[in-house]
Amino acid sequence: MYEYIIGKVVSVKEDYIVLDNNGIGYRVYTSKNSLMNLKLDEDITMYIYYNLREDGVYLYGFTTEEELNMFNLLLLVSKVGPKVGLNILSTLTPNQIKLAILKNDANILCNAPGVGKKTASRIILELKDRVSQEEILEDEDIIIDDDEVEIAIHGIMSLGYSRNEVLKVVNKMDTSKMVTEDIIREVLKRLSKQ
Repeated sequence: MYEYIIGKVVSVKEDYIVLDNNGIGYRVYTSKNSLMNLKLDEDITMYIYYNLREDGVYLYGFTTEEELNMFNLLLLVSKVGPKVGLNILSTLTPNQIKLAILKNDANILCNAPGVGKKTASRIILELKDRVSQEEILEDEDIIIDDDEVEIAIHGIMSLGYSRNEVLKVVNKMDTSKMVTEDIIREVLKRLSKQ
């Protein structure tokens, strides 16, 4: 029904924004990755998924078409609804999700709140034929070779930060001589200043 809405961001909440378009305020539920790209009083385009349910009408929106396309793909999986789809996209980028599906790596998907082994396996099984290797962007952020850093990332994500948020900070740090606790402390310090 809606392809996108262009408007001004008038309010930013934990899992949604209010987008003013010609005097109408649309509540648009979105991912943490999209929220990071938004600022109050900024004019933006949100790519929209319209969801009509018995208890109301819900709009889900994203700052990129890539994220909306991945959201639509996730909704094709049985027993994955908009809430789980948002949780996954708040934790992982579309690229990381595609890579997890192609590598048959359920553990990456299990990082998202509300996604257990069964759901992660179902996502991989039902979407592996819909994702191709050519769609994956080369992204050095996706695989972390250092166990200390990976443990720190998971620890920080358990506090509610998305993997993407944490990686943006970690990639600017020299973690070669740091232990897990130091990495967590430094990343949290930097995240609190953002």
